[in-house]
Amino acid sequence: MVFRFDSMARATFSLLTSLLCVAGEVLLLGLDYLGIVIVLMMTIEMAIMAVFMIMYMMNPAGLMPMTMMHNKKGAAVICVGAFVLLAVGIVLAPWPARRGRPPADVTKDLGMSLMGPQMLTMMTLGMALFAAIVSSVVLATRRGRYDRLGDDLRAKRADDPVRGGVGR
Repeated sequence: MVFRFDSMARATFSLLTSLLCVAGEVLLLGLDYLGIVIVLMMTIEMAIMAVFMIMYMMNPAGLMPMTMMHNKKGAAVICVGAFVLLAVGIVLAPWPARRGRPPADVTKDLGMSLMGPQMLTMMTLGMALFAAIVSSVVLATRRGRYDRLGDDLRAKRADDPVRGGVGR
C-alpha cells in the first residue's frame, strides 16, 4: 500500500502497519523482547518520518496525483527475478539439522547476545535519548498553547502577537 497512496503521510503509516505486522510475527515466534523493540523503534521512527515528509515533501497531503514508482516494468522484472532466486535458494539450500535444545529463557539469551552485559546501559541511553528528543521539541517552540488567548480562554477574538495564522 506504500506505493498506492498519493499522500506521503498515508504512505508512511501504511509502511508502519506493515512493520507492525512483522513485529507481530516476531512476537508470535516467542521473541517478546525483540518484538517489543521492533514495535517501539518503528512507531517512533515512522512518526518522525511522517513529520519530516509533511514538512519537506512537495505533495504531502496527496492533493495532486503522483506515483512513487519509476520504471514499473524493470522493477517488476527485478522483483520476479529476486523472488525466483530466493525461492530456489530456499528449496536447494542444505539446511543443517538442529543440534542441542533451546535455552530456558530465550529472551534473556537474545538480549545478552545482542547487547552483552551492556543491557542496562543501553536501556538508560534509550531513556536519555527519548528525554532529549522531548525536551528539544518543547524548547524549540517560543509560544505556549495559551499564547493566542492569554489568560482569558473564553475570549471571542484571539489576540495573537504573531501575525498570520488562522483568521488573518
